[in-house]
Amino acid sequence: MKQKLGFIGLGVMGQSMCANLMKDGHEMHVYTRTKSTATEILKLGAIWCDNSKEVAEKADIIFTIVGFPKDVEQVYMEKDGVLAGASKGKIVVDMTTSEPTLAQTIYEHAKKKGVSSLDAPVSGGDVGAKNGTLAIMIGGDKETYDKVLPLFKNMGKNIAYMGKAGAGQHTKMSNQILIAGTMIGVVESLLYAYKAGNDLQEVINVIGSGAAGCWSINNLGPRIVKGNFDPGFFIKHFVKDMKIALREADLMNLSLPGLALVYQFYKAAMAVGLENLGTHGLYKVFEMMNGVIS
Repeated sequence: MKQKLGFIGLGVMGQSMCANLMKDGHEMHVYTRTKSTATEILKLGAIWCDNSKEVAEKADIIFTIVGFPKDVEQVYMEKDGVLAGASKGKIVVDMTTSEPTLAQTIYEHAKKKGVSSLDAPVSGGDVGAKNGTLAIMIGGDKETYDKVLPLFKNMGKNIAYMGKAGAGQHTKMSNQILIAGTMIGVVESLLYAYKAGNDLQEVINVIGSGAAGCWSINNLGPRIVKGNFDPGFFIKHFVKDMKIALREADLMNLSLPGLALVYQFYKAAMAVGLENLGTHGLYKVFEMMNGVIS
């Protein structure tokens, strides 16, 4: 069944996710702060809106994926935001990696208007977004999840309902904690191999197929080898995610020293101007620390 959809946020991830939703011929209404980033989506037939409120007025299911929690709050809660335009029976789905407490707040505000809300952060980077193979972790009412599931299947392959509002965001925090620790291993492993004089791609081919194999070494490792640090996911956004995870852990009286250490290395990346590189840009920080010029 063709539906009236809305999509807000057309960055590295959002453009591909929106395009994949449009493949089934759904009517798509879009808004993003920088209109030029919507050029390709508009060429595919999307309809431009002047603000988030207008998207919510015209669409029945509205997807959002923006940068930071403050952006989520602005998109949903301000006078020209999604909740100002959404009417009873509509569904809003925030796919930004954001604060679990904010997801719960949006859920409660939406519920008062008869609007259903899901938090549905994703993992898989730019490649997963383009290929429609993202992992999607969803919190909210199961009935709402069931309604949106066919659309989630256009964007992802590993789709999981995690529980009440905020549960999707908590699951994404677990994901980011694991990636943080793994990324340290990836960059130290490859830097060691470089200093030892190994062929880095051959190293990846071998260790990536054994017990050390993981998504980061097999997908981001080759980018490091080629000197391609373009963002599938920005360092500045990863720093935001780790900060959220550390704050949530503190609220639970939970100590995560490994995450705290990785957070400091990524803060160092920000300090030397690498915030717009992909997360694998951490390799450049370790090069600098060790005086390596590759």
